[in-house]
Amino acid sequence: MDFFTPVVDDPYDYGAIAAANSLSDVYAMNGRPLFALNICCFPKNLPAELWNRVLRGGADKAIEAGIPIVGGHTVDDPEPKYGLVVTGLVNSSNYWTNEGARPDDALILTKPIGTGLITTLLKNSTIDLEQAQEAIISMRMLNRTAAQVLSQFEVHACTDITGNGLLGHASEIAEASRVGMEFSLGAIPMFQTARQFADSGKFPGGTFANQRYFGHHIDTDRNCVRIC
Repeated sequence: MDFFTPVVDDPYDYGAIAAANSLSDVYAMNGRPLFALNICCFPKNLPAELWNRVLRGGADKAIEAGIPIVGGHTVDDPEPKYGLVVTGLVNSSNYWTNEGARPDDALILTKPIGTGLITTLLKNSTIDLEQAQEAIISMRMLNRTAAQVLSQFEVHACTDITGNGLLGHASEIAEASRVGMEFSLGAIPMFQTARQFADSGKFPGGTFANQRYFGHHIDTDRNCVRIC
């Protein structure tokens, strides 16, 4: 189960992004989703048409994934939240976890990073929708194709990068696998808008929480990040 508050203003995009994010947990284990349930926490005082568009975004993303949404649950909540409960299957002899990384492994990112910064900038009206569009398209994109490609290779560890960010999730892999990691900053794919505004200081609250929680594992300099 995964759900969150709106990260964009457009209800349809919000529903599609939340659904893609929920499905990502199954793909990150080399799994195949079977069906989903809606999780809807919606304020009653806003128009029903708005929530119809959220649900349509989620439904269209489920159709793209080839699965039905077979039901769900709705509660009245002053702060909107939407996501899915996804049921899937994995092959017991070929599924991925975050604890199998080995020394000399290469780290592969299937999407650029920086969505948290971009959505925060958008909420603060620092950037416009056009500047955020590249990140919105990426957030709506299913990780299905990436999982299908990776399944052709020997994958030792895998995770989806969401609330804990690249360094947070990498720290979890490193700790679970009992290895260290080293990143070349110039080799990390990042959305151009995020790179442009990285020094603005307008980061999502989770970034600072992650820094406090994972910071003791991380050493940085101008060109490199090391996770111990």
